[in-house]
Amino acid sequence: MSSTQLGSYSLTSRRGFLSAVASAGLVPLTVAVGAEQASDAMPAAGARPSYPIVLSSYSLWRFYNDALRDFHKCLDIADELGFDGVELLLVQLEQQELLSNAALMGFKRHALRLGLPLVGLSTHQGFVTPDREKRRRNIDLTIGQIEVAYKLGIPVMRVNTGRWGTSKDFDALMANRGIEPPLPGYTDEDAFPWVIEALEACLPTAEKCGVVLALENHWGLGLTPEGILRIVNAVDSPWLQITADTGNFLEDPYDRLAKIAPQTIFVQAKTYYGGGQWYTLDLDYPRIAQILRDAGYRGYVSLEFEGMEDYRTALPKSLALLRSAFRRV
Repeated sequence: MSSTQLGSYSLTSRRGFLSAVASAGLVPLTVAVGAEQASDAMPAAGARPSYPIVLSSYSLWRFYNDALRDFHKCLDIADELGFDGVELLLVQLEQQELLSNAALMGFKRHALRLGLPLVGLSTHQGFVTPDREKRRRNIDLTIGQIEVAYKLGIPVMRVNTGRWGTSKDFDALMANRGIEPPLPGYTDEDAFPWVIEALEACLPTAEKCGVVLALENHWGLGLTPEGILRIVNAVDSPWLQITADTGNFLEDPYDRLAKIAPQTIFVQAKTYYGGGQWYTLDLDYPRIAQILRDAGYRGYVSLEFEGMEDYRTALPKSLALLRSAFRRV
């Protein structure tokens, strides 16, 4: 391009630009009104309207349907129903999926594509045994689970104490309200040091990976708030906190949840539409939400649906219930 052409091009471009600026205010009225209406329809900036409500894949895995145990399918359902993320139940993955880095990364990629964070990993381990070698194997198992959470970018992992194993099966344990006698010759007092020592052995890996272990008020030594707090306070680490399960205190749930709320890092919220498989609790979720607010909790609430109603109707109702109760105020 010659200097003459360049000068002509620059002048023409400048005139076009100035002309566009001069006429910028001449926006058709219909366009201006439409823009104003769109602005009015947008939510106001500020705090999120509710706590993030996520779907535990346990809610679908329970239905013993192979299609619903596929974690990719769980992600799709959570996305379609409008949940804010997903908590993964580790036992639903097959051994080959756990051993395959490609399979794990496939879950992570799928979640990214849907814009759904993977926020929790729910695991099982058992430290309530006098057999030191069994406890060592469960420590190694838990360390491996922490590393799975790290690979998936999951920041918190549900752990439990394990239990004595003296019940015939889980149905028998539930029939006895979660209470289980110790092995002959032992008491719960013997088991607390075993659990504390085992969790302490897992913490270096948890800290290295940036995964908070969250001890659930579950069966075994976690049956009471006093048991949970005894363990967490003895370990005394920011990398061991509490998962508060709203459905695992079968008596006095509100007083008991209030005791563990200050050290709660993750919440699992039970619903029972259609009646529970083992029991049904009529939980006052606005009251539970206020207990957690008063304790300063601001984190995730993971739906664990445990009723018998079809998930296609029960999960949307559960989500609406939790969104209403956990509004930020």
